[in-house]
Order: sequence, then structure tokens, then C-alpha cells
Amino acid sequence: MTGITHRFRRIYEKWKQDTLSQSDFRPSVSILKLSFMAIFVGIAAALVAWLLYRMIGLVTHLAFAGQWSFDFTAPSAFGAPAWVIVLAPIVGGLIIGLMARFGTERIRGHGIPEALEAILFRQSKMLLKVAILKPLSAAIAIGTGGPFGAEGPIIMTGGAVGSLFGQTFYLTSIERRTLLVAGACAGMAATFATPISATLLAVELLLFELRPRSTIPVAIACFVAAALRPLLIGPGPLFPLAVQFHPQLGELGMAAVCGVLAGLFATLLSAMIYKTEDLFHKLPVHWMWWPAIGALAVGIGGLLEPKALGVGYGVIDELLTGKIIGMAIVVFMIAKSLMWIIYLASGTSGGILAPLLALGAGLGGLEALFFPGADPLLWPLLGMSALMAGVMRMPFMPILFALELTHNASALPALLVACTAAYGVSVFLMKRSILTEKIARRGFDIFREYSVDRLEHMAVKDVMTTEMLTIPGDILVREATRSYFGTDQKYRAYPVTDADGHLLNMLDRNEMARMLQADEAGTACLADLLGKDPVVAFPGESCKSVAIRAAVEKLDRIPVVDADGRRLLGMVTRYDLLKPYTHYHREERVRERFFRNGNNNGK
Repeated sequence: MTGITHRFRRIYEKWKQDTLSQSDFRPSVSILKLSFMAIFVGIAAALVAWLLYRMIGLVTHLAFAGQWSFDFTAPSAFGAPAWVIVLAPIVGGLIIGLMARFGTERIRGHGIPEALEAILFRQSKMLLKVAILKPLSAAIAIGTGGPFGAEGPIIMTGGAVGSLFGQTFYLTSIERRTLLVAGACAGMAATFATPISATLLAVELLLFELRPRSTIPVAIACFVAAALRPLLIGPGPLFPLAVQFHPQLGELGMAAVCGVLAGLFATLLSAMIYKTEDLFHKLPVHWMWWPAIGALAVGIGGLLEPKALGVGYGVIDELLTGKIIGMAIVVFMIAKSLMWIIYLASGTSGGILAPLLALGAGLGGLEALFFPGADPLLWPLLGMSALMAGVMRMPFMPILFALELTHNASALPALLVACTAAYGVSVFLMKRSILTEKIARRGFDIFREYSVDRLEHMAVKDVMTTEMLTIPGDILVREATRSYFGTDQKYRAYPVTDADGHLLNMLDRNEMARMLQADEAGTACLADLLGKDPVVAFPGESCKSVAIRAAVEKLDRIPVVDADGRRLLGMVTRYDLLKPYTHYHREERVRERFFRNGNNNGK
């Protein structure tokens, strides 16, 4: 049986070398499995989005009208008395604090940092009670007037559903991560009817890789959720905008200014949220009471500007279509931003996307009063997307997000300029984004610059050593001990070969000691006591795959054999496997000039 297993392993390794090691991607059958699972995750995420919408509607009607209804209605539409506007958020904050204290603390916050933490540091495992309590707490927070969107809680709840679904099967941590992200992004797709930008959210933020094994299942889940949205919630777009924009060169320049202002505003909002959170930490009361304290700001702000209560989709639509202008925008932005900052910093349950859309559209509406030239309706659209790009530090998702929200493609060039400018400003001014600062404060470091691993670029044949010292397999154990493992030992391990140069196995001091225990006289032939299944590398394999193998097997040196897995070609050490990084260092650090005096000295 051992011989058969050994033979099949050789065949598999040869197949990997001949196919996967020389392909652009690393396909596997797990893609099909995860894609099939993603269908059900997408269905579940769409149902979660529908359920949360209904719960928000119910809580809103109960809190502000005393009615039993599931219709999704803005709190300002009821004309509730002042005491209701003030008291409803406070009661909601008390309930959320109790749920977090005696249920799970994971429901605090807007959801995306919690999803990131589960992905990076908890093997993509989320608890069942998170999937239950997060949407419930979000419905209470938003339904009682909290100035949040439903998308953050849906992202976390959808991620929890995907994680729980993955935990019912034998999956790797990476496969669970794919399902978690699929559920999270499918929840966003169902909320906004934006499957493409939801997939980009995964690529730019949640997946931490760009591989078919993850992007295909996520895209499938987002498509399924978006396809179900018209049946469950209603058709898109959420904010239809029929105006055709034709930005000229001057307007594109102003779009860059719009992006810079959005980046500065994003930096200010992010700093204020965490400065306010620091103030809450100084309060002499348990954090369970913080949401109720923060809700007081919501109640007062709701008295001054009722439109700032709740999700605010109607207000966003009015801003995009120019129905709110001038001082009305200023009042709304002051109330909305302060309510959002204080209540979110208190640790309640809510989202950030809808508030960013509202505040960004308001910023653009104010810019329209001063920016000449283009259609005034262009600037709220640019401000909305640029603020999201600056706060979340994702340059491309907000562009497609605006397109899918409005079904208006005429502003794409200006959106690209504005979002890129906002992204650049926030990258230079902010050390952490609103999504990663919370995780960093818990002691976890996140690096969001991705590139192809240099170890993937270089094959083993380019770094291996062909000059090596081998041990003949036909010598005696005692002779091998005396000649290779005495005081003049040169290497930690040696390859043992037969007369034809075929690899038998590797031999180190520990293995030598084991042989001497079995043969104290040392009169046995070395080849007779060696194992028959050495860990090997192939010339065409990437340095990364062999480095992983060396780490898993705890080896310093790995023999390199031919495609048949028998003839020894060389050795590769841990240092050899790191050689590609010297090329990376040169590319990053060494500056060269190739055009001199009109001559091109480059190759």
C-alpha cells in the first residue's frame, strides 16, 4: 500500500508541475464546490436583507406611530411629537446596550470591521448569535431613529450566514472566508441592487486576494442576491438619475477639486468618530450605557432636523435631484454628521454607507453653488461617491456603486477623477481608515497594499544549487556517521543517492541517530534503513510552493528531482527560496536612468 501511495503522490506532483505551476492561476475543484454553495449563500443573504428591511419598518412604525406595519418608512414622515423623537432613540440605545452586554459584544459597531477581524484573525468563524442579534439590534437602532444605513449590519449578518453555512461542512479556513465574504457582499447587493460594486467591495477590501477560487463564488452570490431583490424588496435603481452629464475638461478639473474636498471631509469625519469614541471611554459608566447616552444626540438632532433621522434614502434622492439646496443642506449635514458620529462612537449597531451617501451628496450640493459650468446635479453624485472613496479608501468600488445606484453612466469620467483624488488625499492624511482603525485598536495590524508574491515569479530551477555533496546509499551506517556527521560536518542534511544518481532520501543527524539505535554496530547498508518517501521539489515549481512545503515539513533543505521524481538535480535551501526578494528590493530601491544625452542605454 505504501508503494502505491508513493506512486500516486509522484504522479500528482508531476501533474502539478506540468500544469498548475506553469499556469496564470491555480484552479482547483474547490471552485466548483464553493460556487455551488455560493448560490445558497446568496439566497440566504437576500432573505436576510428582506428580513432586516421588514424589521426596520416594524420598529419605525412602533416607535414613532404606535402602529403594526412592516412598510419601510422614514421616521420624519410620521410627524411624531417632540418627546417621542427624543425618547425613542434613547430606549433603542438602552435595548442595544443590554443586548450587547448579555448577548454578544460583536453586535457593536457598523459591522465591516467585525467582518474583517473574523476573516483575518478568527479563521472566518462567526457565531450563530451574531447572525441573530446583529440584524435585530440594527433594526432597533435604525428603527428608533438612528442615522444609519442597513447595509453594514446586513454585510456582517450575511457574512455570519456564509460563515455558519461553511462551518457545517469540512472546509479550509480560506474556503470559509470565501463563503463569509460571499454572504457579506451578497447582503450589500440585495440591499442596494448593486451586484457589481458588491463584488468589487470583496476585491478591494474583504478578500485580501484576487483569485478565481474566491472571486467567482462571491460574484455568483452577489448575482443571486441581486436577482432576488426585485421579488423581495423591489427593483432598482435605488436613486434613478435620468440627467445626462457631459463634463468638459474644465469640469473634470473641478471634479478633482471635489475629490480633494471629499478626501479632507473624509479625514475629518474619521478622526471625529474615534476622538468621540475616546471620550466615551473616559465616562465613569459601563459601556452598556453608552448607546443610550449617544442616542440623546440623535433625539436632539432629530428635533432640529427630522430628515436626519433613520436611513435617509429619501433625503439622498432629494439631494441627487436638487430638491434640497442652500442652507437646508447645511442644516442637514451638521445634524446628520453630529448624530452619526456621536451615536456610532457610542458603540451602537448601525451602518456607514447610507450616511456617507447622504453627507457626500450634501457636500456636492454645496459645491454646486460655487462650481461653475457643469450641470449642478453632477456635484452631489460626485461628492457622494468621492466621500465613500475617501472614508473607505477604495477608489473603484464607489465609481461602480454610483453607476448601479443611479443607472447613469454619463458621469463615469468625472467619477473616476473625483474618487481617485479623494482616495489619494485620505491615503496621505490618514494612517488608518474608519474600517481598520477599530481593528488596530484591538491590537491587530492590517496591511492593505496587495501585490503578487515575488516567490511566485521565480521557479526553483532559477535558485537551486546544483553543486552538492551526496552520500552513496550503499555505504555502511558507521562509515556514513564517521565521514559525514563527525566534527567536520558541513551540512545539516545530505541527499542519499544510488549508483545511478537517483534520490533515495535525505539524511540528517537525527535520522542518523535513529539508525544507530536500530543498528548499534553500524554494519547495515545505509539504503536499507532509509525511508522511501522523501520530501522533494521539482525544477518548474514556484519558490512559494516549495517554501510552504519547507515550512510545513520543518525542513532547511529540500532536494530537487526531475519530472519522474527520481534523479537528483540539485538542492534548494531556505535562503535560496528567499532570493526572489533580492530582485524585489532592487526594483523598489534602485533608481536608474537609461536616457542620457539622447542615447537610450536601456535594454
